[in-house]
Amino acid sequence: MKFPCDLEAIKLAALLHGLGYEITRQTGSHIRLTCSTEGRQHHITVSAHKEFRVGTLHSILREVAAFLDIEQAQLLEHLFGS
Repeated sequence: MKFPCDLEAIKLAALLHGLGYEITRQTGSHIRLTCSTEGRQHHITVSAHKEFRVGTLHSILREVAAFLDIEQAQLLEHLFGS
């Protein structure tokens, strides 16, 4: 599956909300998302600019997939699949 090339930070935060991530704070143009599961916490800081570059989005999603212990393809299907 291809990465979307027009995804904004707020849209990504909404998609990740379904996986347990919450917006914990926003400082300037950065949004911090936190997921707490099984006694562990994972923090992601994303830029609140209009759109992510594909490499940046890839890196964020790779980090989320590693924390959730799922394949990146499964994460993509869950977030962007039909």
